[in-house]
Amino acid sequence: MMAQPSFVLSGPAGTVVAEGIQTGYDDVATASAALAAASVDVVVGALPFDVRGKAALLAPSTVTFGDALPAWPTAALPAVRIAATVPSPEEHRARIRRALDRLNEPESALQKVVLARSLRLVADGPLDELAILRRLVADDAEATAYLTDLSPAGGDYTGTALVGASPELLVARTGDLVSCQPFAGSAPRSGDPQTDTANGAALAESGKNRHEHQLVVDTMRSALEPLCTELDVAAEPQLSRTAALWHLSTPIHGRLRDTSITAIDLALALHPTPAVGGVPTSEAVDLIAQLEGDRGFYAGAVGWCDARGDGRWVVAIRGAQLSTDRRGALAQAGGGIVAESDPDDEVAETTTKFRTILSALGVQQ
Repeated sequence: MMAQPSFVLSGPAGTVVAEGIQTGYDDVATASAALAAASVDVVVGALPFDVRGKAALLAPSTVTFGDALPAWPTAALPAVRIAATVPSPEEHRARIRRALDRLNEPESALQKVVLARSLRLVADGPLDELAILRRLVADDAEATAYLTDLSPAGGDYTGTALVGASPELLVARTGDLVSCQPFAGSAPRSGDPQTDTANGAALAESGKNRHEHQLVVDTMRSALEPLCTELDVAAEPQLSRTAALWHLSTPIHGRLRDTSITAIDLALALHPTPAVGGVPTSEAVDLIAQLEGDRGFYAGAVGWCDARGDGRWVVAIRGAQLSTDRRGALAQAGGGIVAESDPDDEVAETTTKFRTILSALGVQQ
């Protein structure tokens, strides 16, 4: 039987495949120190949503950079069904209302918070993560599909894996060049071309969505300005599309002041962005912990960094955590809550965002 890769990142920028775990790191600082000392060539894996939690980073036995996924043999996927919605849509609406109360308090500093909900999925047999990955790549050529072993985080994460297809580049570094493409604000795609075009146009004109998006861009600009000698932030968001959603996105390009700042350093400087956390970050992260509990690796970051400091990190959304026996999965999806948000719209938005992973798993919706 073929050994499963410990990490895959595959999208328009290329494909990285890592095998084996030479060294696991549950702590980002230790992984960064190993790279700085050149005791390892590359570190791959996942950062948790709350960076105070354990990471799942690893130095692989081998790593290959290429253009596309290898021609792995894959098994047919068993039937998968939704076993539970956590919390219920009613409870998710109640959480959103609590967040809106906080956002609308006169003395509150909070401007945006992203709230998520989960689906517990059960499979009739073991899920082949490479088959899921291949489906995700086939479904959306523009997204970056990811698969990473979460074992280095230890405890309940041992043997689990994170798989998904992210539309959102957190940060990439090549030499002194930095690029980001934050996404915030979304609308569902439609099979009817006229409705689909209208949905995209309505998103581009939506005051609520533009406000939500601008909060993300402004926060990322503030984080990058001290690190860059040049920073080019597009003046207007552009419409980007995935198979399931229209999004507002803003390309950001910069030139580093100091090339000792690695791709991991940049990821930590930016993560969690207001696209998955909120504004101000600390208040939003605390409210998320209070309302949702621990998110684990959902809305964290998945990527790689080499000993030169180059690397690429995407936001860990539109995916699921696979159980150790691969017969279960936890999918999560969230939406940005601002003062103008409507709880019913927000539940509908998360339902649309679940489409990416549910479609890859063959779940009927």
